[in-house]
Amino acid sequence: MTTKLGDRLAALWRIIRTVTGDDAYERYLEHWREHHADEGVPLSRKAFYRAELQRRWSSVRRCC
Repeated sequence: MTTKLGDRLAALWRIIRTVTGDDAYERYLEHWREHHADEGVPLSRKAFYRAELQRRWSSVRRCC
């Protein structure tokens, strides 16, 4: 019974991290390993989040 509860809590925690974007760096590393491993080294966690902030907030996002 404890294992089932533990598994459910772990699954819930993964869902929460995905919805909030907390696992973005881990997903980036997974993607990088699958598609870009021969291109050098991946971004550090700090560089990744800096690039994400730049991507999100560098352009104007309004209707007019």
